[in-house]
Amino acid sequence: MTETPKMNHLIQQHILEHEMRLKHVDTLLERAQHGMAKTGGGDTAEELARAKAARDKLSSQVEAYKQLPPEQWTETEFERKGPMIVWDNLAKQLERLVERMEH
Repeated sequence: MTETPKMNHLIQQHILEHEMRLKHVDTLLERAQHGMAKTGGGDTAEELARAKAARDKLSSQVEAYKQLPPEQWTETEFERKGPMIVWDNLAKQLERLVERMEH
């Protein structure tokens, strides 16, 4: 793809979508950690550790997107919805965990 103002806008929008999901996941992780401190953990500690590992992997994808020069972006980068689905699934998992801990 050629670099154009529209292309730059699409790239920034794509990165912002990932960053918003990262922020949401970070908020949920913080709430889960706070809840675990109150309840003592148990099985939730392992679940939380897996969620943190998934978060870190996804976060590194966001960093890779930020480092990718505009001329290397392709239409397939915008069409790939896999990472977005993974973000959403991780957020749902954390929401269920937080709900269990807070109620």
